[in-house]
Amino acid sequence: MTARIYKQAKNAMQSGTAKTRDWQLDYEPEQPRMIEPLMGWTSSGDMKQQLTLRFETKDEAIAYCEREGIPYQVLEPKEQKRQIAAYADNFAFRRSEPWTH
Repeated sequence: MTARIYKQAKNAMQSGTAKTRDWQLDYEPEQPRMIEPLMGWTSSGDMKQQLTLRFETKDEAIAYCEREGIPYQVLEPKEQKRQIAAYADNFAFRRSEPWTH
């Protein structure tokens, strides 16, 4: 039962950074998922897949795993590259191609 410690990625539908500051701890699945024959739903007998813990810092999550004796792996987040653009840049003279409708 290995745990993953990571920062959740920003949702594509949001422009802000809400819910992306905390570190999240999820367990790796121990059993593969199976398709339930009657309804066709995907299910699993592994209850740890439903557990998610959130921590303010990476060190708190690591300390929790070490205190409880849980093997873990840390997935570092990629730095996001922010591109600053202004509406006025659409009409600038330095623009490489003319702006059209």
